[in-house]
Amino acid sequence: MAKTYGLDCPVARTLDIVGEKWTLLVLRELLLRQPRRFHDFETNLDGVPPSTLSARLKTLEQAGIVATRQYDDHPPRFEYILTEKGWALGPVMLAMREWGTRFTGLPGFSVLEIRDEK
Repeated sequence: MAKTYGLDCPVARTLDIVGEKWTLLVLRELLLRQPRRFHDFETNLDGVPPSTLSARLKTLEQAGIVATRQYDDHPPRFEYILTEKGWALGPVMLAMREWGTRFTGLPGFSVLEIRDEK
């Protein structure tokens, strides 16, 4: 199964990075509150397998959307924060929230809950 769409299209290239299951929810968590630790994601994203979560975080880090900061030496432990590139996805997430609220009938997170902590 191909990991990318392989198309010369900005939408397809964006989906190559953020289009896998759980990725946008990982970004939502970081937009709502950061820094986040691996356990925070596991707690707030009920059902995400640890291997999938690890893979999504690694993809986002490789794409320059998420960065890590070490918070403990023994054993080494890291927390995750958004980069400028990651924060730029905020308006996309808000548009998705608005669409979801309008067309699925479910409430979403408040625009005021997304903190600008660049």
